[in-house]
Amino acid sequence: MTGFDVRTATTEDYEEFFALFGGAMMFDMQADDLGRQMFEPDRALVAVDSDEIIGTTRALTRDLSVPGAVVPAAHVTAVGVKPTHRRRGVMSELIRRQLREVPEAIAVLWASEPGIYGRFGYGAAAWGTSYEVDLNRVGPPAVRTRPGELSELAVEDAAKQLAPLLRSLQEHRPGVSGRTELGWQRHLRDKPDDRGGKTARRILVHRDETGEVDGYALYRGKMNWDASGPASEVSLQELVAIEPSAYQALWQHLLTMDLAAKLEFGHAAIDEPVQQLVTTPTALNRRVSESLWVRVTDVVRALGERRYAVPVDLVIEVADDLIPANAGRYRLTADGPLAEARCERTEDAADLSLTVTELGAAYLGGRPLAEFAATGRVTEHTPGALATATAAFGWPILPVSIEIF
Repeated sequence: MTGFDVRTATTEDYEEFFALFGGAMMFDMQADDLGRQMFEPDRALVAVDSDEIIGTTRALTRDLSVPGAVVPAAHVTAVGVKPTHRRRGVMSELIRRQLREVPEAIAVLWASEPGIYGRFGYGAAAWGTSYEVDLNRVGPPAVRTRPGELSELAVEDAAKQLAPLLRSLQEHRPGVSGRTELGWQRHLRDKPDDRGGKTARRILVHRDETGEVDGYALYRGKMNWDASGPASEVSLQELVAIEPSAYQALWQHLLTMDLAAKLEFGHAAIDEPVQQLVTTPTALNRRVSESLWVRVTDVVRALGERRYAVPVDLVIEVADDLIPANAGRYRLTADGPLAEARCERTEDAADLSLTVTELGAAYLGGRPLAEFAATGRVTEHTPGALATATAAFGWPILPVSIEIF
């Protein structure tokens, strides 16, 4: 590696930082006051050639739901290299340094190019489902509910009322990122140039019998007509509701909107309950792909922070070429899903061995360790250890990431 240096970013790097990242991703990023407020220069790295920034990466300070807990997680984003400086090891050096320096026990990201991140110990840990619902075929709701009180919420009132619901979702389902007050401002911002020809964002809420908001949906519409008549489109950005009545009422409303022929939703879970609410599930037109990738940066802390579905007492040997301090054997013990776990180094013989990549892939409970044993990436040394570990790392509710950060 020659010809460039890597350093921590400064406040003065803000505009050049995002201009480079936008150029690498082939879109224009506009500097603004909110972006400046959210920029954490001490959590960003830049590669520089002389005085020119040629590569970027940053880690957002956010938390993440994992099985049985909500923990700090470095949310990695803005990984980019100037097109004229590709294939020189710039990205590799940025990612390696970032992973060695982040204080959190796990780092997470959405991968624009999935082929890159496995080389650095990331594992695809959550699968997302994209829906393109044919509203003319989906049929009447299979489960009908009293709609309760549905209304629209003004954006200035939204963050305060919606934030507790997002937190409830984190306590219910792994893979969900929390938002700060500034994060909510950015998430709810609705610039006309960002609408893609659709309407302004609607904030639909459901209220329980006491008048409290217990579910919400963020969506846009787009008028359209075809040869058969009105064929408008609904673009659902986010739907959060833990209470079944709120969840059913919001979906019932969205799937039966007048003049609409199609609904798009890009952040559904594999086990999204809406599949139970329609009479023709094939009309949902599902497409499954990776969403959240996880990289364990501190094995002891990461395994101790989450919960385990069944009692476990195993010695796991972990290999990690990038962070040598991670490599070694660990005894993991837990008494079940309500009990705190304990993870500590040991010299005892391993019951199971794997690399940090498989550990990250299984961390959110969405991919079974047994999946990787079939290709030799997880090795069982003690009979029965694989079955125990697979059950322990699993979770009744599958992980999902509801936004690209």
